[in-house]
Amino acid sequence: MDSGCVELKFENPIEDAISRIKFAPSSNNLLISSWDSTLRLYDVDSSILRVEAPSEAALLDCCFQDELVAFTAGSDGLIQRYYLHSGIVDTLGSHGDMATCIGYSNETRQLITAGLDKKILLWDIHMDNAPTCLKNLGAEVDSMSISGLNVMVGVGTSMHMYDLRNFDKPVQSKEPHKGTAIRCVSSVPYSKGFAVGSVDGRVAIQISYSSSSDDIGYVFRCHPKSRNGKHHLASVNDIIFNPLVCGSFVTGDDEGHVTIWDAKSRRRLSELTRFPNSVASLSYNHEGQILAVASSYTYREAKETEEPPRIFIHKAEDFDFGSVSVGSSASRS
Repeated sequence: MDSGCVELKFENPIEDAISRIKFAPSSNNLLISSWDSTLRLYDVDSSILRVEAPSEAALLDCCFQDELVAFTAGSDGLIQRYYLHSGIVDTLGSHGDMATCIGYSNETRQLITAGLDKKILLWDIHMDNAPTCLKNLGAEVDSMSISGLNVMVGVGTSMHMYDLRNFDKPVQSKEPHKGTAIRCVSSVPYSKGFAVGSVDGRVAIQISYSSSSDDIGYVFRCHPKSRNGKHHLASVNDIIFNPLVCGSFVTGDDEGHVTIWDAKSRRRLSELTRFPNSVASLSYNHEGQILAVASSYTYREAKETEEPPRIFIHKAEDFDFGSVSVGSSASRS
């Protein structure tokens, strides 16, 4: 690609769809889970694959506890823990069906998972106890995001936010895209808020600041209308907020577009050259200076091309934040 991106090179190529990429909490190590049943840890600074750990089933999500420990959710329902330096892998337990979402709360030091068994489970990783069922939603969880004590889940057309200290009822529930299925949810790392992406290319943004006059809330489409007056209906597969640049977030869609936005001004700041496949996952490093992009089919859309999965790295200092063109603001739904 000629977008200023550098492709990560693997001696043994990733053989099936990438499900998730995650930068480590305080380094530029990138965790990669995929449908080829392998968890990988790639040192972006040194361009070296540090860990390649095979599993028995497809890995549908992954997360870090810290620099030394990671977790995965598998298609066989298993929740596994990886000690990245020693190579030891153990199984914490399982869902009653495919485990699809996983995240770790630094505040409570607990693991939260969701699966096709329609349950959200809480794992005390320091004890051998069975997981606690936080909620039986009665529907499959399509996406999940954790920030602080808040757990946000996308279920069908609805978004629910729960407080880890009290799962009896959601702190907030809404249907941001009115009858349209949710594809991804993302929490704001530095404030109360979220972004929700839909299958029809819309994004709902809500951010609350200390001063209510600065609060943000609106819905926009990621792509402008075409010449025939219709909107592009490309699913928004992932949304990631820059951890250090307030209000800056990135969307990745089914047509290979990665776009950087400013939430407050509602403007498109920059767009990378189109990637060869769907954007399956996005991740910023802890300094907000490196953006990782997983270009991969996702098994969600029939029109996807089965190009080999690839991962690209883009350095944020290459973004031209000063070149916001007239008319590039987010178009309101």
